[in-house]
Amino acid sequence: MTVCQAGKVGLPLMNLVRIKGMPILKQLHLEEQLLRTSSDNWCIINDGTNAPAIVMGISGKPSELLEIRHVLRDQVPVIRRFTGGGTVIVDNGTIFVTLICNKDAVPAVQPYPRSIMSWSNLFYGQVFQGIGDFQLRENDYVFGDRKFGGNAQSITKSRWIHHTSFLWDYEVGNMAFLKQPARAPKYRLARDHDEFICRMKDYMSRSDFIEKTVEAVEAHFSLKQVSLETIAAPDASGFVHSTQLLTKHELEEAL
Repeated sequence: MTVCQAGKVGLPLMNLVRIKGMPILKQLHLEEQLLRTSSDNWCIINDGTNAPAIVMGISGKPSELLEIRHVLRDQVPVIRRFTGGGTVIVDNGTIFVTLICNKDAVPAVQPYPRSIMSWSNLFYGQVFQGIGDFQLRENDYVFGDRKFGGNAQSITKSRWIHHTSFLWDYEVGNMAFLKQPARAPKYRLARDHDEFICRMKDYMSRSDFIEKTVEAVEAHFSLKQVSLETIAAPDASGFVHSTQLLTKHELEEAL
């Protein structure tokens, strides 16, 4: 589809950035920068990341979430992101969709997690209309009782971010790096990773998902496609990212 010209009457402007294979650490740095230093609305779609990595929420503890000996043995990068949410291992089979909005950009949304999730459920309901048994269950996107999308959020005084890692595909072996969390969703029912999650590719093509997501954004915003190169870098005064790559020493200490 062709993204419309900016200026649709009555709809707030949304900058759309479509990228492919960006390292997840670089993507998270970009998102945090845009959340905290920009006053615009942004949608970022990253079609896969270039190499496997584990991403934890801001309060995640490696000792509780990871099989650290396996992680160290295989030298899998571990990132602690600037938003909350759970732990996921991502790779080229993961599609990332991020929405960064001013709090008045979507009138129905209050700057609270439950309100944002309620709106996102309606938003992705458009994307997955007629596909599988799409639901929002305990902050996860699922087909039936199997998860395919994990969400994380952060809310500032005037803005919010909602980002999702969609499992279009995954390597079964990679799930061995993750422990079953102590605070798992009730609907998980203590199922192993492979019984709890599913692949989006069994329901729709990669390109269809991305195009349907763009169409859903276009239903709520006036879209302006922006190239990555035009986004200004943080100034020299020093924007400090809170998203960090954990060091080998930090992981060894967690043992």
